[in-house]
Parts: sequence; C-alpha cells; structure tokens
Amino acid sequence: MEKTIDEPPISAVLLEHCSFSQVVFNSVEKFYVPGGDVTCYYTFTQQFVPRRKDWIGIFKVGWKTTREYYTFMWVTLPSDLKKESIKQQEVKFKAYYLPKDDEHYQFCYVDQDGIIRGASIPFQFRPETEEDIVVVTTKGKVEEIEQHNEELLLENQELKDSCASLQKQNSDVQAELQRKQEALEELQNINKKLKQEMEEQKACWETEQLQLKEYNQKISSENEKMGIRVDQLQAQLSTQEKEMEELVLRDQDKTEQLQRLKDENSQLILSLTEQREQQMKLEQTVEKMKEKETVARKKQQELKDENFGLSRTLSDNKILTEVLKKEKEKLERENSILKKENNRLMDYMGLQNDDSVPHEMQSSDQGAGRQSPGLVYGNPYSGIQESSPPPTLLAAVLADNISKQTLQNKQMLTSCFNCPVCGKTFPEKEKQIFKDHVFCHSF
Repeated sequence: MEKTIDEPPISAVLLEHCSFSQVVFNSVEKFYVPGGDVTCYYTFTQQFVPRRKDWIGIFKVGWKTTREYYTFMWVTLPSDLKKESIKQQEVKFKAYYLPKDDEHYQFCYVDQDGIIRGASIPFQFRPETEEDIVVVTTKGKVEEIEQHNEELLLENQELKDSCASLQKQNSDVQAELQRKQEALEELQNINKKLKQEMEEQKACWETEQLQLKEYNQKISSENEKMGIRVDQLQAQLSTQEKEMEELVLRDQDKTEQLQRLKDENSQLILSLTEQREQQMKLEQTVEKMKEKETVARKKQQELKDENFGLSRTLSDNKILTEVLKKEKEKLERENSILKKENNRLMDYMGLQNDDSVPHEMQSSDQGAGRQSPGLVYGNPYSGIQESSPPPTLLAAVLADNISKQTLQNKQMLTSCFNCPVCGKTFPEKEKQIFKDHVFCHSF
C-alpha cells in the first residue's frame, strides 16, 4: 500500500459514531479498470463546512476507523464557502496509488478532526468480464433476455426503492447524529467553562490555604484531594475531546461529579466560616485572658510591694524590740547599780530601813529632854545638832537626786538610738537613718 508523504489527520472514533450524510459522492462506478486514474466526484451539503485539512481516502469495505485507509488525497476548498449551493467537487487518484486486488473499496470524506463526513457505494478495481457482455443470437434467446431484463428492472426498482428508503433512514440518522454532535459541542463548551471555574476556585482555595496556615490543615488536605480530582477530571476531559463516545456515555456522571464538587466546595466554605468564627472567639478569649493576666500581675505586684513594706516594718519592729530590750536590760542594770549605791549611802548615813529613822528621832528628842535644867544656856553641842538637817530629810534629798539622775539617764537613753549590732549611737532626729542602718545589718 502506497501513501503520500504527509500523513492525514485520523481518529480512533469507531464506524458507528461517524456521519455519512454531510458529503455526498456522485457518479461512482461499480468497476474501475486497473492501471488508470480514478476521478472521485462529491458535493457538500448545507450542514457541512469544509476545512483546509480535510481529505478523501479509499477504504477497504469492512473498515472500523479512519486509520485503515489505503490511500488518500487532500481536498481542494471551494473559492466561496458562503454560497448556499456549492458546485460538484472532484479529486483525482493516480493509478500507481490505487489498489491492485479485486476487493471491494469505497470513497470516504474525512474532516481535519479525523471524523467521517460521507461515504460512497462500494466498487472494485477489475475489468468487465464476458459475463457482463450480452450477446443476442436467436429470437428465443432475445425474448428470454427481455424477460430476464424485465425481472432485473423490477429487481432494480425494488433495489432503488430500498436504496431510497435506506438513504432516507441514512439522512434521518445523519440529522440525529448532527443534533447529537451539536449537543456534544455544547457539552464541550460547558465543560470548558466548568474547567475554568474549577481552576479559579482552585486558586481561591490555595489563597485561603495560605491565609489559614496551621488552622486549616484538614482543609488543605481536602484541597489537595480536590486538586487531584480536578487533575483527574482535566485528564478525563482531554480524553473525552478525542473520544466523543466516552464523553456522551459519561456526561451524566461528570455532571454529578461536578455537582458533588460544588456541594463539597459549599461545605468547605461553611467549614472555613465556622473556623474563622471559632478563631475570632479564641482571639477574644485570649485578649480577655491577657487583660485578666495584666490585672493579676498588677495586683500581684501591689501585694509584693505591700508584703515587702510589711516585711520591712516587721524587721524594723523586731530590731526596735531588740533595741528596747537591750535598753531595758541596761536600765535595769543601772537601776540595780543605783539601788546598791542608795543602800550604801543609806548604810553610810545610818539609815538601814524606814523604821530606824523615827527611832533615832525619838532618841534625840529624849536626849534633849534629859538635858540638865541647871544649864542656863543648855548643851553647847546641841546647836550644832539642831543646825544639821535631820537624817530623814537627807535621805529624801539623796533619793530626789538619785531619781533625777535616773530620769536624766532615761531621757538620754530615750533621746538617742544605739545600734544593737555595732553599738553606734544616733540622735533622735536621725531615727530613719538609724532604721536604715540597722536594716543593712540584716543582709
């Protein structure tokens, strides 16, 4: 089998899905003599518009797809395609491209998409035999031949009627196929639009996925699954563009799948809205917790400051208590010393206790009464004794001096502060400095 250099556009579409009524072949012979060129005549219908890559091929009867052509020729486009009635077209096949066997062949018009648009009646490449030549010899044979011719005419008429019926059925089938073709093209356009919508929706999903980040891990996985489904649908759509039969059979399934995808998309949008609301609620809760935490920190700081002040006051009180204890002990020691000194002076003055003083005063009175009345001027030493103060008055003066000295010592002790650690003395006006000094010893 010989072919031209350029390969024509072909398709894997099966025979039953092709259209045979859009291009009509005319003047097709039953037999073509081998070794001669063959001219193919055809006419376009109003439903068909030829294109640059259309071609006419010779196919062996029984072919299934346009890949099974024997040879082909490119179609010459008419000068004006807008005319309602286009004249008969023709294409010539060279003898050296034609088959050499006596099998049955037919012409087929194939468009640039590889779809059959018209087919001729079958024909053979062989010369006419002697059986096809009628030789009249006798009158009886002539009558027999005439009778046979009448039968053949009747049979031919029946065949013509059958052919007309088949052509009408073929036209109806072609019209139905044309309607299905147009519906199929509309479905293709719808699928393209749906594909664009899916791509736009996919871009929106990717943008939302970037914005949601970690909060949308579940949705991102669903988007990835959706992307895989979209890729599968795109692959199926590209396959359906080439295989129109599968598109017709699966169109309803694709529509349902697209509806499910839309439903899933709506569910995803609702889920995203719910997650956004939850996120806003969580953010509000976090803000409230932060405010509570700030208030708690302020309150905790105030409690710490108050605790620190109380601790410092307690430490100062402890220190003052220790100081007062030591001062009390010191005063007790000084008081004990003064008591001892008072007792010593009392012993020295002869005043052991309170009962001795009246006894002595009584004895002195008795001694004065026992003076000799004969002495005009009295005892010469009595004046000396009368001029000296009595022992009770001396003890009172001494006790008053001692109490004054004790009070002065107390005032001196109370008017200044002594550090119980290092013994350093601070005046009364430097009380705060004394507290700070004692507080420093606690570190």
